[in-house]
Amino acid sequence: MVNFGERLKRLRLQEKLTQQQLADRLGITKSVVSYYELQERSPSPEIIIKLASVFHVSADYLLGLERGETISLSGLDEDDVKLVKQLVTHLQKRNG
Repeated sequence: MVNFGERLKRLRLQEKLTQQQLADRLGITKSVVSYYELQERSPSPEIIIKLASVFHVSADYLLGLERGETISLSGLDEDDVKLVKQLVTHLQKRNG
């Protein structure tokens, strides 16, 4: 099972963010991000909400309560949402 620190680091690297860049977005220091990734500190509920927003995932996903990632479809029109759903369905069938 992936812990919070591992999940946070993976999401940060997927977004090609340094610890400093993420810290700047969250209004915290780089060392605090490092502590989170090393599981030496736990983020406050406020930081978890900010992290979910930065990475476009749910707080449940960050905390390991939900296996699947979520992505925000806000800003997409109805046709774009339909295309994204079709692509996801296709990939699930191909990999499932």
